[in-house]
Formats: sequence, structure tokens, C-alpha cells
Amino acid sequence: MELSNLPKTTKKSLRRVGRGGGSGRGKTAGRGTKGQKARGNIPLAFEGGALPLVKRLPFLRGKGRNKVFRPCPVAINISNLNKLPKKTSVDVDTLIKYGIVEDVARKYGVKIISNGDLAIPLLVKLPVSKGARKKIEKAGGTVE
Repeated sequence: MELSNLPKTTKKSLRRVGRGGGSGRGKTAGRGTKGQKARGNIPLAFEGGALPLVKRLPFLRGKGRNKVFRPCPVAINISNLNKLPKKTSVDVDTLIKYGIVEDVARKYGVKIISNGDLAIPLLVKLPVSKGARKKIEKAGGTVE
């Protein structure tokens, strides 16, 4: 090994605080002076003894409140179905096989929306939008 052929060291090591004066981070270790935050581990949401924001808000009670976390089907454009061969039976397994959707679609399902055009007749066994149904039937395919 020569000085001209040394490997590059781009990874920067973590700052080691609280390791004495010679470390460059001695004494207070970058925590300022005194006070609760300089001493112990306090929760991130701690508000200095005041009633926390989470406890000040009203309860959200009842079934089906968290609509954000409710699973919804994977939407795919009808133009993506042009990758399939003619007269193919379109279901989740077929779409995964041809790489149109990922394996997660088995869990959440798939819905076909009418973005784009379809040029080949297909037998679709998935939920479709009204516009997608028209385009599939116009191309000579059927929807079950």
C-alpha cells in the first residue's frame, strides 16, 4: 500500500460526547449549562410541566375514525394493461406476473381506472371504474 493508493474514507464517525476535556466536547458536552435538558433523558413532547398538547385535545371516539389508515386498493391506469397479451384473463396474479403491480396488491386489491387507452381485448376480473368499463368493452373485452 502506498500513500497515492490509499482508500478514500468518506464516512464520518459519530461525535462522542461526554468523553472528557481532550475530546473537544468536554465539561457540558454541548448541552449548555444546568436545567432539566442538560441532565436527564426527558420525553420529546415534554412541555415544561404544562398540560401536554395531546392531553389538551378532545378524544376522538367511535368506530372508523382513522380513515387515513384504512387500506384502499392499488389504482392502475387502463393504459398499463396494453402490456398483456390479447384475450388474457386479468386478475391480481396476472398483473403481478407481468410486473404491472407489486406483491402488496394481493393484500389491498386492485382497481382499474380509465386513464389512457386500451388497444387489446381482455377479460377483466377486477373492480373497474365506469370509464374504464366503457374503454374495455370498446376494445372488444369483457368485465366480470
